[in-house]
Amino acid sequence: MKEIKITGEMIEELFSVITEVKDNEECMELFEDLCTRQEIEKMAQRIRAAKLLSEGKTYNQVIEETDISSATLSRVSKALRYGKGYKKFIK
Repeated sequence: MKEIKITGEMIEELFSVITEVKDNEECMELFEDLCTRQEIEKMAQRIRAAKLLSEGKTYNQVIEETDISSATLSRVSKALRYGKGYKKFIK
């Protein structure tokens, strides 16, 4: 089986398509075409976890409410503290 090389250009194309989305309905349609249901659910879980952390919930509370793994929650927490993306959208 040949390994496919994901290029920076391919990633740029993805982001370009996403930024053209006009509303929630178009966004849902695009993500349903691009991702499996499980991938969408995992992304939604991370967004909810980031929101709960930003509201001051403890790791245990977030894990109980979202069923997120502690490793993934640690990644979300780190991104929330030091990243750029969550800070713009999670309030």
